[in-house]
Amino acid sequence: MASKRITQETFDAAVRENIEEFEMGTEEAIREAVEQFESQGVDLSNIVKTAPKVSLDGLQEPTHDVLQALSDLQESLTGSRLQEVSAHLVRFCDQCKQQKASRYLAAQKGAYPILLAAWQLAATSDQDLLLQALSALAVLTDGQPDLLDAQGLHLLVATLAQNAANTELTCCGIRCVRHVCLKHEQNRQGLVKAGVLPLLTAAITQHGQHADVVREACWALRVMTFDDDIRVPFGHAHEHAKMIVQENKGLKVLIEAARAFSDNPGVLSELCSTLSRLAVRNEFCQEVIDLGGLGILVTLLADCNDHQVCEHSCAALCVLALRKPENSRVIIEGGGALAALQAMRAHPQEAGVQKQACMLIRNLVSRSQVFSKPILDLGAEELILQARAAHPDCEDVAKAALRDLGCRVELRELWTGKKGDLAP
Repeated sequence: MASKRITQETFDAAVRENIEEFEMGTEEAIREAVEQFESQGVDLSNIVKTAPKVSLDGLQEPTHDVLQALSDLQESLTGSRLQEVSAHLVRFCDQCKQQKASRYLAAQKGAYPILLAAWQLAATSDQDLLLQALSALAVLTDGQPDLLDAQGLHLLVATLAQNAANTELTCCGIRCVRHVCLKHEQNRQGLVKAGVLPLLTAAITQHGQHADVVREACWALRVMTFDDDIRVPFGHAHEHAKMIVQENKGLKVLIEAARAFSDNPGVLSELCSTLSRLAVRNEFCQEVIDLGGLGILVTLLADCNDHQVCEHSCAALCVLALRKPENSRVIIEGGGALAALQAMRAHPQEAGVQKQACMLIRNLVSRSQVFSKPILDLGAEELILQARAAHPDCEDVAKAALRDLGCRVELRELWTGKKGDLAP
């Protein structure tokens, strides 16, 4: 596996040498440089694989488009030329969207403080410029959450609070929240302490007719419940889920949104996925049921053909059925088991659907063996065996489902406690 790193300057120098010393064309020079470094085990994922461009007047050193846009932005900020700042923000944002390497290079060359300056300038001038600055920051921080500092964190919360009525700014600001919190526990905790959670749930309610806002807010709420930062031994995922539910009425907000977007698979997928992340305690599962969420999820699974919605609604029902025989009965009587098996038939190549459906079937019968025969009569065994054969990720959950259904399943004993018996 490639593990070595080089700088952009080193790569550019190799390309320039191929052009000047070996008289290669630009594309050939880049291709040769890539092959050369990759053969040495160099990771080029953060390298812009284009040749730097020479300025029109020929007086400046060759540079990449993203860095030229950044330089022009900084110059226009120094002169407080707002119209130019706007144009250069758009250019910079477009360049960063093209590839991760451009974002990485821009960050290495000081893009964050420049965008922060543009953000601060825009906050006191006009919302259009603010949106452009925030959009650029959202793109820059995608995959680079470490860029956010304390000043940016508080400015982000303030921007969301002060522009809560603006749909576009709210959507873009929440996207920033999501990007800086993914795989970054410190940013998550800092933003929660600064008051971001009520802003996220309020955005779903206030902009309930805008699918993009609801989708972004759901995603951001989920990220707050992640435990994905390997640098931190213990995160606050469970605490954040509790805060979203208990202090910000998160479950009610999500279920009401599900009713409003009953015909939008993309939003429904996000809503179901977020519900399953928040139902981390028995009383939260009960709240979902009391709010009518169980019926919504069963109906959704039965009526929707979109594989993402099937996967995430199965996941949400799976949480509600866990160790809850009464919930299992409601799910089965409402057609949930049949709908899950129909989803397996409709999406045989979707590993996520197959896995979540197997888990749901297993949870439905694990403490309610009386449900096994009705589910088997619907053809569950054959579908689970097919999922197990087609998708390696389904191996364990499929065996568990078959076992709890009472089907014959071979469980390989990896170790008997005797020396030398550990299976390879």
